[in-house]
Amino acid sequence: MSEQENIYNPDQREESVDYKAIFLKFFRYWYFFILSVIIALTIAYFFNKYATPVYEISSRMLVKDPQKVDPQTMIGMGTYGRAQNNIQNEIVVLQSYTVVNRTIKKLDFYISYYAEESFKTTELYKNSPIQVIFDSLVPQPISLNFYLNPVGDNAFELSVTGENIRYYNYTAHNVVPDMSLPLLEYNETHRFGEKIETPYFSFTVIKTLLYDPDNNESNDYRFLFNNIDYLTRFNRSVRVEPLAQNSSIIKLALRGTNINKMVDFLNMLMKEYLIIELEDKNKTSENTIAFINHELEILEDSLNSSEAKLREFMIDNKVMNLETQTDFYFSNLYELQNEKATMLVKAKYYQHLKEYVIRDESDMLIPPTMGVEDNVINGQIQNLLALYAERVNLLSTSTDRNPYLKGLNEQIDLAKRTLMVSINNIISTSDITIKSIDDRIDVLYEKIGELPDLDREFFNINRQFGINNSLYTFLLQKRSEAQISLASSFADSEVIDFAMNVGQSPVTPKKSFNYMIALFFGFIIPFLFIFLKDYLNDKIIDKKDVERLTNYPIIGHVMHSTKLTNLVVSGAPKSSIAESFRLIRTNLQFTARGKEKQCILVTSDMVSAGKTFVSINLSTIFAMYGQKTLLMGFDLRKPKIYQDFGLTNTAGITSYLINKNSLEEVIQTSPVKNLDVIMAGPVPPNPSELIGSEKTDEMFEELKKIYDFIIIDTPPLGLVTDAFLLMKYADNNLFVVRQGFTHKKIFAPIIKDLEKRELPNISILINDVKLSKAPYGYGYSYGYGYGYGYGYGYGYGYGYYTDDKDMEKPGMIKRILKG
Repeated sequence: MSEQENIYNPDQREESVDYKAIFLKFFRYWYFFILSVIIALTIAYFFNKYATPVYEISSRMLVKDPQKVDPQTMIGMGTYGRAQNNIQNEIVVLQSYTVVNRTIKKLDFYISYYAEESFKTTELYKNSPIQVIFDSLVPQPISLNFYLNPVGDNAFELSVTGENIRYYNYTAHNVVPDMSLPLLEYNETHRFGEKIETPYFSFTVIKTLLYDPDNNESNDYRFLFNNIDYLTRFNRSVRVEPLAQNSSIIKLALRGTNINKMVDFLNMLMKEYLIIELEDKNKTSENTIAFINHELEILEDSLNSSEAKLREFMIDNKVMNLETQTDFYFSNLYELQNEKATMLVKAKYYQHLKEYVIRDESDMLIPPTMGVEDNVINGQIQNLLALYAERVNLLSTSTDRNPYLKGLNEQIDLAKRTLMVSINNIISTSDITIKSIDDRIDVLYEKIGELPDLDREFFNINRQFGINNSLYTFLLQKRSEAQISLASSFADSEVIDFAMNVGQSPVTPKKSFNYMIALFFGFIIPFLFIFLKDYLNDKIIDKKDVERLTNYPIIGHVMHSTKLTNLVVSGAPKSSIAESFRLIRTNLQFTARGKEKQCILVTSDMVSAGKTFVSINLSTIFAMYGQKTLLMGFDLRKPKIYQDFGLTNTAGITSYLINKNSLEEVIQTSPVKNLDVIMAGPVPPNPSELIGSEKTDEMFEELKKIYDFIIIDTPPLGLVTDAFLLMKYADNNLFVVRQGFTHKKIFAPIIKDLEKRELPNISILINDVKLSKAPYGYGYSYGYGYGYGYGYGYGYGYGYYTDDKDMEKPGMIKRILKG
């Protein structure tokens, strides 16, 4: 099949992706891409310039498994052991409200200072030229911006405006519940160092060593009192994570706008964590010392009394020593009494421990004892302590409704019951041992009873003194050991790397990345705009849109006209538009297959598609070819052809069809040689009935004998049925489609209806083609002319066409009509 035949059989042509056409579709908007990129890069530049930089600093510390001191070990009851530690628990502790709040309170974060510079606000931490000194006993308004503008060398203007103001007590560290202010407006001038005391606030503003009168007077400053609770919640965002799996080294990272402030916070946070860890570790030693001191106070009175009795007895009776037998009994009894005393202290400890467990103390501070080593009790106590610690950590990050807390409480209750059973067993065993010692002491007492009265009395007094002295000496020794342990105690964790300000680059804004993003969006936005514009477009743009909707062939296309008249071909016969009509004329002759005379009907789907423009210039091109041509204005409802030719519409088709005028009377001669025109005539009340009458048949029968080519301009098919009635007289029916105007949703059902009717000889003519809009749609299919279809940016026809600009000049239309 030849290339010409392919024009009229679009179904036989293979669909292929025209990459060059796609590229040119977007390239046509090159200015849009450049403008979009420039705007995007400009936005990125100003964003990078005025955005507040955000920095990230980090530190590292080693979190060891704490060497927990068992209180039983400190006084001789247990062994040292390593308590289990969970790194995740320590991470929770570091992020807990308690630790962060203690850190905030130790830092000078009560007031924040800022410098206002055009579009940018900078926080002044430790480098503020001003300082606010306030009385912590007086509540201050929080989160309220005080604006300070220096005036002169030693004065400033203070202004503040706010609503629903709350007050914070920096002594009690809480928001004052019953103190608020609905509205505050203040604007006064004060001097530096002057105490500003109002019913709403009280403080003094002084100058620091950084204050420079020459530079600071042109700057505006702002400060505000911070809510410590809010700062605590905000700074809990510090990121804490292990450096590696199963590693005890953790990394602390924090993001913010002020590096020095973040450095101080992170370093203080680690120090405070170590202090809390040490305090927790020293609780055992401190409570052990407190218990021993209490027991020593009780024993001291008994020891002093027994010592006085012994001294008085020896002086009064002049006793210096006992006999050998008495000394032997006394030594044995002394050993038994020491053993009993030790057992009694241990029994007292376990009884005290039992009462402590029953009281359900959440911190479980174990009281001390001595002499007994029981690994079972020791392990149970350590397990209970670990469960209590886990509950405390869980409560710091959740509420009592946590389902995991319920299970943890059940584990604590089970551990307490198990410990109580063990304690009761130990107490029972101690009672048995004490009873055995008492029996042995009774035997010695019987033997001592046989001694002389003086020896027996001396023995009893000396025995009581020995018991008290032994207990007192033992407790003094254990207190010294506990004090040594407390003095030598240190935190198990340690800081590896402190946070430092080493000139870190900001993490945001990332200038290079922002420019890349801007460049990306600079290209993608116009790309998406063009793509969506094309995708959502419901108008016919190129010939492929037509080929997708119909199987009718495309007979040709007409270029866009910039002229002020419809008589383009006669006015500019060498223009590209005239050449496009010559191509259409050639194609029509080709489809006629040698038929010398033709009747051609021109219609469209809706008004303004250009059917009248096509009819006038198509008839003109046939007339210029030397053929006797007739143009018929069959748009009986809206006649307007007469306006283009400067003729009258008093007589025309309607007047002939109603037998008012003869055929010769309605035919008018146009300014174009070989071209006659029959106007529509007066608008009738029943145009469809007139067109369907037998008189129309007679008219066409006579006209076809006279003219070689008859061009019929009809109303749009989408509005009236006149064109359907006239198609039976036409050899070729041209359906005009206007680029960028004809709606696909209107065109599609009309053209499908024509296909269902199987009407012959229907061709599509695409009108008003703008090469700037569709350089990719019209080029390689219409090769009959001299290149106007090869419009990929190269112009019209390489100099073969002369589009006469004089057509646009005033008076040119009249000269054309005059011939």
